[in-house]
Amino acid sequence: MQQQRNDGRPGSPVQTRSQGGGRRRRPVRPPGLPWILPALVLTVGLIYYAVGYTGYISTLDWDGVSPDPRSVGGNNYSRIFADPVFWAAVRHTVVFYVATFVIQTALGLAFASLLHARLRLATLYKVIVFIPVVLAPAIMAPVFRHMFAPDGELNWVLDHVGLGSLAQPWIGQTSTALPVIMFITIWEWTGVTFVLYYAAMTQIDPSVLEAARMDGAGNLRSLVSIIWPEMRGTTVALAILGAIGALKTFDVPYLVTIGGPNYATEFLGTYIYRQTIPLNHVGYGAALSIILLVMALIMALILQFAGREPAGPRSRRQRKARD
Repeated sequence: MQQQRNDGRPGSPVQTRSQGGGRRRRPVRPPGLPWILPALVLTVGLIYYAVGYTGYISTLDWDGVSPDPRSVGGNNYSRIFADPVFWAAVRHTVVFYVATFVIQTALGLAFASLLHARLRLATLYKVIVFIPVVLAPAIMAPVFRHMFAPDGELNWVLDHVGLGSLAQPWIGQTSTALPVIMFITIWEWTGVTFVLYYAAMTQIDPSVLEAARMDGAGNLRSLVSIIWPEMRGTTVALAILGAIGALKTFDVPYLVTIGGPNYATEFLGTYIYRQTIPLNHVGYGAALSIILLVMALIMALILQFAGREPAGPRSRRQRKARD
């Protein structure tokens, strides 16, 4: 006869003792595998297949409909690195990311701090701050195009307050088109930054803030020295999301300026679309997509490692307390 022994822990292998005294391990199937299998099949079978197929197309000179595409190897990638429009799109992405992330972080932190205080109609203010997030860019794009037009509302206001000399075609010239796109993006996504910071502030122990006030720390000092460091993880998450969002920016610049004027608001997303759909350079657009994917992964890894909290005395005390 055989004797079976199980230590009672979930997922532990069953040890079987045979008549000869030897032990044989019988693997136990992970209990959660049937639940994650559909998502695993979808991820591997659809997403990774699409990435691999895009990589294959990036080695072709193809218009997307021809039955016999021509293989060009890595020629599309060498063309990318010699393409001035590509480097202009990268430069716009970097400037766009830095400006929007800094301003959204400052505004989101300020709104979260103010609305954590005892303000009247605080719920109404929260709704007002978050409303732009739920509005579709396709709905708001015509509004902003009319607002920033040469005869739009912004120039009308400037004329009527005595600042007519500042009126200009905001989305019709290269010097102001990109700042307009930044403004629209900040207006649209500051609500997300606010919500995440507001939620992070609720996790801070009130006794810590109370002790700081008893030691004479004011609101600004508490914000800089206690609240901001405690929300390091939230800031890192926002930085990663902002970087990936900047790399794949498409809807606002395409709907408002179509990447113009003179490529002044061209981003990687709009350039991929321009090459793939209107110009029928599907192979070149696929190579741009692979470059975009690699840049997003590198950026996410850099921000993840840069945002790690150094292993100082405070971190060691926290690990010791958890143990």
